[in-house]
Formats: sequence, C-alpha cells, structure tokens
Amino acid sequence: MKLHDLVPNPGSKKNRKRVGRGISAGQGKTAGRGTKGEGARSGQGGNMYRQGGNLPFYRRLPFMRGQGFTPRNQVEYNEVNLDQLTESFEANAEVNPDSLKEARLLRDPRNPVVILGRGEMKVALKVRAHRVSAGARAKIEAAGGSVELIG
Repeated sequence: MKLHDLVPNPGSKKNRKRVGRGISAGQGKTAGRGTKGEGARSGQGGNMYRQGGNLPFYRRLPFMRGQGFTPRNQVEYNEVNLDQLTESFEANAEVNPDSLKEARLLRDPRNPVVILGRGEMKVALKVRAHRVSAGARAKIEAAGGSVELIG
C-alpha cells in the first residue's frame, strides 16, 4: 500500500451543493430560497428584534437587559484571608463560622466560608471552614495550626 492508494470510505465524503449556478444544475435561479421576502435576502434571520409584528423578544423579557445572567446554582462564599485571622484571633483559638461571625469578618453569615492565603500566619490556629485554598492550608500548618473541612 502506498500513500496514493489511500482513499476515504465510500459515502464518508460528500460534495457540498453548489446553488445558484444556472437552471440545469438543479438549484439555480432562486436557489431554494423561494421568491422575494426576508428569507430570500442574504443575512436573513437571526435578528431577535424583528419578529414580523410580534412583540420583539427583548421587549417581552423583564427589565435589566444586557446584563448577562447569574448562574442559579452558583455558590457565593464568605472570603476570609489569613491576615484578617491573625489580627482577630489569639494563638490556639478555634476559627469556625460562628467565631468569624462574632469577629464580624463575614459579609453574609448564611453563606459558606473559604479561607484564602493573603498575608502571613503568625499564630497557630485551629481552622474549621467549608473550603481552604492550598496556599492558606500550607501557611496554617507551617505555623503549627490545623485545618478541618466542614461538610
């Protein structure tokens, strides 16, 4: 077998239909677009604002147009950094969502807590949070503290 012997499987390749190339070609003249009207023009369709007398799609929606959307199942975390923990807690203190709420470090106490690694860890703390970044975990454990994830 040589390179010039290679051919695709029969029926796997199909030539595209060349439209509008004369009456004998089978798709000449109007090329399957009918006569006149929006569908016969180039660049037809796809405009959500023109719907032929119906109220346009964008006007049927409630307001706040052009803002994109927020995914419904997105989890919003309370972000707490290590420098905030160092300022607010003594050595060997237990850091959990309740103690963070008392220290007024949470934006919305109903949301889960994530510990992030900005700043240095100067004291050993027992941290219990829903999520801990890898950098924060390394700094906490290097300072002699411990990390436990809440389910």
